[in-house]
Amino acid sequence: MSKMHVKTGDTVIVISGEYANGKEPAIGKVIGVSPKEGKVMVEGVQIVSKHVKPRRQGEAGGIIKTEGAIYASKVQLYCPNCKAGRRSKVQITEDGRKIRVCAGKKGCGKEI
Repeated sequence: MSKMHVKTGDTVIVISGEYANGKEPAIGKVIGVSPKEGKVMVEGVQIVSKHVKPRRQGEAGGIIKTEGAIYASKVQLYCPNCKAGRRSKVQITEDGRKIRVCAGKKGCGKEI
């Protein structure tokens, strides 16, 4: 995969997997994108423990918690107007800018 439907800084909702905690869907901001692997890192989702060795003398090592990567197909852009995950389409404004707007059957058509 080389083209991604999300960018760093987008607000997304997790639509499948154990990341969506039962009835409450996981919503977070994208903090990293890896198009080559087709994965994204979402804030507060897929927390993993990393074992870190001390690099310098006197520095403490230990176990730290950080976000892990999940497949981009498991997330969808979050529309704040609809308050749900939606597909998006690109519209060109009068001044030539490209913006992403809420699309789909139930989409509101406003900028995401």
